[in-house]
Amino acid sequence: MSDWREDTGEHIRGLILAADAGITEERKWKKPSNPDGVPTFSCDGLICTLETYKDKLKVTFAKGASLPDPSTVFNASLDAGTRRAVDIKQTDTIDDDAFTALIQAAVALNRS
Repeated sequence: MSDWREDTGEHIRGLILAADAGITEERKWKKPSNPDGVPTFSCDGLICTLETYKDKLKVTFAKGASLPDPSTVFNASLDAGTRRAVDIKQTDTIDDDAFTALIQAAVALNRS
């Protein structure tokens, strides 16, 4: 049986990569406590990272504070100067369209 974080992480990863054909994925910041590193997604600059924690997944948008969020998808790091994040817990429902719109807005900002 797979872990909910693995299944949800794959879903989020799919949404990110499908949002724009120019998005690439890399693994960065490998260390002994996280030998696989952190998935990072870029398109003309960093868009977001996807981190796995014991009780949640965290998608951190590098320039989240500059993105429109009419569906209020952001729910973490709201006081940060530049970044914003989406914490996803096991019982949360993801609004795929709103999440995809954030990714597309991040790509548009990087390209501007």
